[in-house]
Amino acid sequence: MRRLWLIFAQTVTFGVAVLFVVSTLKPEWLGKAPVFGTSIVALQESATAGDAPPLVAPSYRQAAKKALPSVVHIFTSQKITARRHPLFDDPAFRHFFGEAPEGDGPSSSGLGSGVIVSANGYVLTNYHVVEAADQIEVALSDGRNLNARIVGSDPESDLAVLQITPANGQALVLPAITLGQMDDVVVGDVTLAIGNPFGVGQTVTMGIISALGRSHLGINTFENFIQTDAAINPGNSGGALVDSRGNLIGINTAIYSRSGGSLGIGFAIPISIARSVMEQIIETGTVTRGWIGVEAQEITVDLAESFGLPDTRGALIAGVLRGGPADAGGIKPGDILLAVAGRAVEDPHGMLDLIAGQKPGETVRFQLRRQNKLFDTMVKIGKRAPQSRETTSGHDMSRYPRH
Repeated sequence: MRRLWLIFAQTVTFGVAVLFVVSTLKPEWLGKAPVFGTSIVALQESATAGDAPPLVAPSYRQAAKKALPSVVHIFTSQKITARRHPLFDDPAFRHFFGEAPEGDGPSSSGLGSGVIVSANGYVLTNYHVVEAADQIEVALSDGRNLNARIVGSDPESDLAVLQITPANGQALVLPAITLGQMDDVVVGDVTLAIGNPFGVGQTVTMGIISALGRSHLGINTFENFIQTDAAINPGNSGGALVDSRGNLIGINTAIYSRSGGSLGIGFAIPISIARSVMEQIIETGTVTRGWIGVEAQEITVDLAESFGLPDTRGALIAGVLRGGPADAGGIKPGDILLAVAGRAVEDPHGMLDLIAGQKPGETVRFQLRRQNKLFDTMVKIGKRAPQSRETTSGHDMSRYPRH
């Protein structure tokens, strides 16, 4: 019996020793992770270098090749009328020095970019690129320089539509860009910005989409910008922001910069907005937006607490134009506008966009809160009067939109 016990004890001791050695040196044989460096949570790890396929440096040559021919340089000039000096009204002065020279003074010139959106010569660009221009010349990527005319413009969105006029009456077939779909655009997508920065010539820069739906910037009345870190500089205005397949997703418009150069924060007008504005301009020569005659204010946390509101969503009606559509619809100062035509109002800028998107003459349902009671009212949408750029791009307008 003693002999059997010794054999059993030796066998167990040897087995424990073997188990210790294996668990220390080869824990994978036991289906366990190593003792040291063991993760206490479930983690996802990349494959080892030997298992992963080799990395290939991406190239966007096909996207650039597709979009480059559709992006043009825009040269504008403006004649400055020379003012007659008062001395030339003195007969004695004219006797000795002659009559004042007639005609205009020197011309000022500007530089920007544009995008050919149709084969028959329509070009999308920024309003501020062609603002007050007396003459517009478009340089194509193939080296041709052609004149263009302004079809129409919309200062509130900073967009304009040009049409290239063929030389000598010849028919033009131009390389039109392919329009992308904003529903497919998400943060992190690769983008290419194409334009003529600082007048150096056609240039492509690459980045990603940093954010969508940027507003409250005080640039335009209607703001819903794409933010990108693709380098955008002076001269890129009106140029193309394209996706990795070369499809147009935005019109480059503005940059945030303290030096005048790119700091990695650029803004483009989404193609969904640009297309809607462009089609209205081509069809009617102008852009028609809805209007109800109210002044709105943002609902802060303090205001929400004082009004007993559950959150800060909506727009506080600060003023109502007497005799306007809102007044006729029963909207009063102090009301909280919550929805327009079934779509929720998040803030005054959202209210501005929703009302502007309604067709003048139509009657639309508005949902409001008054003294903590919800109610609906029907408002007949009026027509928004055209605004100049000076009256639509200030910070006060951005913070307290007048609609």
